Amino acid sequence: MKAAEQRPVKGGELWPLSVAGYHTLSDAGLIPERTELLYGQVYHKMSKSPLHSYLVQLLQDMLLDQLPGGYCLRVEQPLTLGDSEPEPDLALFKGKASDFRLRHPTVAELVIEICVTTHDFDRSKLPAYAAAGIPECWLFLGPEKQVEVYRKPSGGRYTEKSISSGSQELTSVGLAWLKVPLDKVFA
Repeated sequence: MKAAEQRPVKGGELWPLSVAGYHTLSDAGLIPERTELLYGQVYHKMSKSPLHSYLVQLLQDMLLDQLPGGYCLRVEQPLTLGDSEPEPDLALFKGKASDFRLRHPTVAELVIEICVTTHDFDRSKLPAYAAAGIPECWLFLGPEKQVEVYRKPSGGRYTEKSISSGSQELTSVGLAWLKVPLDKVFA
């Protein structure tokens, strides 16, 4: 999904913004707070509902309890991915926090988005995650009490999608130590 394919006004000219330009304008105070750069365009992020905040905190606690040495968890922090800089709700990385002191990560082992009212917006980030080679992306659909699991990125998209729900235990393919009991998440 390229910026030029997403023209908000038919026939209108679109001025794409690079990640470096986004940072420069942000540092100058010209980009509003709570935005994300996706495909060269700046998007305003929606406010978080209580359910969204609860699910982020619950999953953060679950992941930290299982996190082995050599991995770190970032919460609502940027990933620099080509012409995009999304801020996934949760992302697991190999390495340590100090590895990202001077630059944002450019890849993750797992990205998690919480979808309460932003399903389409969060799904629109999938091509950026897939193009960056992020092996797995989980979309927790709060109201539906389901998780869309995307795996096997190829050609800027995920080639495998499944849906988990109920009392299933969600397990990462690449992070075998990670297990999320959905009955506890959606209780």
